[in-house]
Amino acid sequence: MTSFADGNIDVAIVKEFYTNLYDPEDKSPKQVRVRGHLIKFDEDTLNTFLKTSVILEEGENLCAYSRFALLRLDPQELAAKLYIPGRGFELNADGQPLKILRKNMTMLAQTWSVLSFSNLIPTSHTFDVTLDRAKLIYGIIIKMDMNVGYLISH
Repeated sequence: MTSFADGNIDVAIVKEFYTNLYDPEDKSPKQVRVRGHLIKFDEDTLNTFLKTSVILEEGENLCAYSRFALLRLDPQELAAKLYIPGRGFELNADGQPLKILRKNMTMLAQTWSVLSFSNLIPTSHTFDVTLDRAKLIYGIIIKMDMNVGYLISH
């Protein structure tokens, strides 16, 4: 049995969850059957489990980070919070910001990048940070309201 309260995790159940998780059509609602039990992992279920509420400003239907993520951002705004002074983005062939090497990030930004790589938007590629992930780290550092359940479920 998997019990969060006592810190014990049954690796076999976790593996079964991930094995049954794959769905080439990626249909909603997000759920998977494990040992006869339906396990939901949609944004509302995750927010309830994590005890993270979604805070919307009056008249808005997206949280602050979601609105921010949709904007075309001045890369220098990110640079001011994420880089060691004198360092910057790696550029693409057109001279546009492409990614940030982790070694060029402040210690605080590197720490939050590890959380994003392992818990929020998992990836095994951790050498550098894409612009979208840089926006996420920036949002965390400046304490924007986020829909954590949405980030994890997607």
